[in-house]
Amino acid sequence: MPATNGTTTPASKSASPRPRKGSSGSFWRYLVIRFLLIIPTIFILVTLVFILMRTTGDPITAALGDRLTADQLAERVAAAGYDRPIVVQYFEYLGQILTGDFGTTLSDNRPVIEVLLTYGAATLELAFYALIVAFAVGIPFGMIAAYFRDKTPDAILRVVAILFYATPVFFVGMLMKLVFSVWLNVLPVSGRGTTSTELEMQLLEGKTGIYLWDALRIGDPGILGDVLSHAVLPGLTLGLLTAGIFLRLVRTNVIGTLSTDYVDAGRSRGVSEFRLVTKHAYRPALIPIITVIGLQIALLLGGAVLTETTFEWKGLGFQLTEYLQARDFVAVQGIVVLLAVIVALTNFIVDVVAALIDPRVRY
Repeated sequence: MPATNGTTTPASKSASPRPRKGSSGSFWRYLVIRFLLIIPTIFILVTLVFILMRTTGDPITAALGDRLTADQLAERVAAAGYDRPIVVQYFEYLGQILTGDFGTTLSDNRPVIEVLLTYGAATLELAFYALIVAFAVGIPFGMIAAYFRDKTPDAILRVVAILFYATPVFFVGMLMKLVFSVWLNVLPVSGRGTTSTELEMQLLEGKTGIYLWDALRIGDPGILGDVLSHAVLPGLTLGLLTAGIFLRLVRTNVIGTLSTDYVDAGRSRGVSEFRLVTKHAYRPALIPIITVIGLQIALLLGGAVLTETTFEWKGLGFQLTEYLQARDFVAVQGIVVLLAVIVALTNFIVDVVAALIDPRVRY
């Protein structure tokens, strides 16, 4: 006869569910793995940049070969150590990077790290404006396109999205300048501020190089308005490039979410299509955008080179062009390496955020 006194039998013990292991361990394991992958990524990028920069010879010959005599050139090359075997130079360069020494520019004799800190803030600020434009344009218009799927508004927005990311950035920039600066004369044509604003920024103690933040610290509405007016056209030009990609991503993913079971359940309860799109379908559609932000940062930094040159926005892209024209490969090498590190770190941060939002990413 089976026991009826309420005691637990061995069979019931074996049938009891095993405790489920928490997901925190998988998240931290994923985090560590993604962080460790940054090291080989940066190493490969640094190696490729070094090799490509050396394909034209040593930097001093490339930059100053037509301005020095043969003896002077040989003396400069030997003093800089560029006459040593390329392998020795490579490992020495790796050691310098690990200590934060990116060398000294050849054209203006400045530490490369100083160039990076001085102009990197401007590029960071421009990327910030561009991302605001990308989110403000791409997400709502992507939802509108999904709401009017296969109708006239959807067709128009899809064409607009293609134009946004297929049109060259420099062409969009010149068109923006022609319309808003020349024809309408409502926005500045170039620069980050007027001469008086630039002077205030230079005299500010503890300046960050991010004009928006520095203008807020100064507390002058006129300077703040001047900074923002100069940022409109560069931010729009670069931001629309990414907005087209966001628009198509949001449209595709909202349409996919609208066909899921929980949305169908909402329809059966009488929830309007507009509410389904704006309240239920758009949030899951944002996850793919977060996962591609890392790739878009690389696109933004690449577009920043042309955008900064078009609008004379003195950031890393603008300086990169100047150093390329001067054939200052030491400076070019340092800037490209920094941009590569920024892209690698951004991708890591994006992966972490995506894993926090969607646990499926961790597995």
